[in-house]
Amino acid sequence: MSCKLTQRFVPGYLDGELDLSRTIEMETHLQVCAECARELERLQALLAAMQRGSLAYATPDGLRERIQSSLRAPTPAEAPERASGWYAFPILRWAGAFAVFALCAITAWQFLPGLRGPTSDQRLAAEVLTSHVRSLEANHLMDVASTDQHTVKPWFDGKLDFSPPVEDLASDGFPLVGGRLDYLEGRQVAALVYQRRKHFINLFVWPYASGSNSAKTLESQQGYNMTRWSRGGFQFWAVSDISAQDLAEFVRILESRIVPESK
Repeated sequence: MSCKLTQRFVPGYLDGELDLSRTIEMETHLQVCAECARELERLQALLAAMQRGSLAYATPDGLRERIQSSLRAPTPAEAPERASGWYAFPILRWAGAFAVFALCAITAWQFLPGLRGPTSDQRLAAEVLTSHVRSLEANHLMDVASTDQHTVKPWFDGKLDFSPPVEDLASDGFPLVGGRLDYLEGRQVAALVYQRRKHFINLFVWPYASGSNSAKTLESQQGYNMTRWSRGGFQFWAVSDISAQDLAEFVRILESRIVPESK
């Protein structure tokens, strides 16, 4: 992919709207083109700043009351003489037609999900899947390769603004093999890498804003199984090509071993 094409697809990449092959092409180019990578970082920083800042304008207290008090009902002498009949006012005909059109559009929106764009959860799922596939195809599965949780966990110190929970599950058939930094939802996250026989599991971890716990949700896309849940102030996403049963067993064991603590 050329620099020109990369710049063209940056907005779609930031919004998670590119398909898998285009995303992989773009990220491969970003790894070798420092200028495009800097441009992407600049736009990501701008987006993050806009998301942190409040663009809302709070109306002054009492504004509603002042507006309402300034309004008064017209006296009979001021009231306009109304012509009889719907067609006496052409603007009403246009308003009626617009109301019918709006009603049809709302109905179609509700009953034809295909007309709507992807939800935030769908975009995040696509990001997670893309990151998993990229880590396998681009030979960037691990920044730190180790089966020792006491080596992997300290490696993240100073690289993230949180300390991810790390456990080795080798005794349960899911050995820890390493970890790396990744990028999801416009922020850096921890990616812990586990193994099930010859298959890899990416476990993405980052702080969860609401802090509330949520149940596990399992879904399948393009031959991969993904499950997500939140607990103890962290968001977890696990993705792999192992069976759904094996992935559910991995999550069950992991939850029994990890007691997450966010900073």
